[in-house]
Amino acid sequence: MSGKLKKMNFWVRRRSHIALVLLLGLVVVILFFNEDTSYKLNMEYQQQINELQTEIKQCQDSAAFYRARRESLLTGTEELEHIAREEYHMQKNSEDVYLIRRD
Repeated sequence: MSGKLKKMNFWVRRRSHIALVLLLGLVVVILFFNEDTSYKLNMEYQQQINELQTEIKQCQDSAAFYRARRESLLTGTEELEHIAREEYHMQKNSEDVYLIRRD
């Protein structure tokens, strides 16, 4: 019986890399083809993250622009008068306003 165990032990030791390769193959299959952890899904998520980060950057830039514009309106009367005349077509009593439309 001990001869049989020695042969079996020798066979298992020689073929032990097969179990390791099968385990590694299983891990690869789970990582790349599983629906929740697939590589493709991770790439899509990364692309969405990049798009959202660029959108955040654009929103921060426009927020800074409007913050600076608000500050200039609160501190300076020249800027306030300029915006009132151009955007809201306001005028002084002694002035005539002409609107030019561009179609």
